[in-house]
Amino acid sequence: MSRDEDDISLRPMLESELDKLPVLWTEAGLPYRPQGRDSMPNLNAQQKAAPDLFIGAFSEDRLLGAVIASDDGRKGWINRLAVHPSARNAGIGKGLVQACEDALRRRGRELFAVLIERDNEESMEFFEKIGYKFEEDILYYTKRERESF
Repeated sequence: MSRDEDDISLRPMLESELDKLPVLWTEAGLPYRPQGRDSMPNLNAQQKAAPDLFIGAFSEDRLLGAVIASDDGRKGWINRLAVHPSARNAGIGKGLVQACEDALRRRGRELFAVLIERDNEESMEFFEKIGYKFEEDILYYTKRERESF
């Protein structure tokens, strides 16, 4: 599918549009944890706390891509970037990341980070292409209260 950039609008998502995220994530091949961090109550609470950091790419009312950013007070995090397979290679992913960076800059952040699963080579290549660099010396550890998170 080819799309003109003029047909696509990047904007903060409305609370009423959050139910489109799980569909997009599934179609884009992202993991989805409806009983954990991706539950609608969690998404609603996060969006209410930071509505400017839930950004969607829309063609009319169809969600073609989305990203959720977060701000830990020191750096901005790019999370859950997804572009529908039929809309890839049209600049949507890059536009979403730029929109996140802009929103985070307005919050005073100058350092942006993204976590990518080891086998997601497509995402690694994408982020390197738009100027992110791999940090070899950083290891990531988690402690989960529930496996669904």
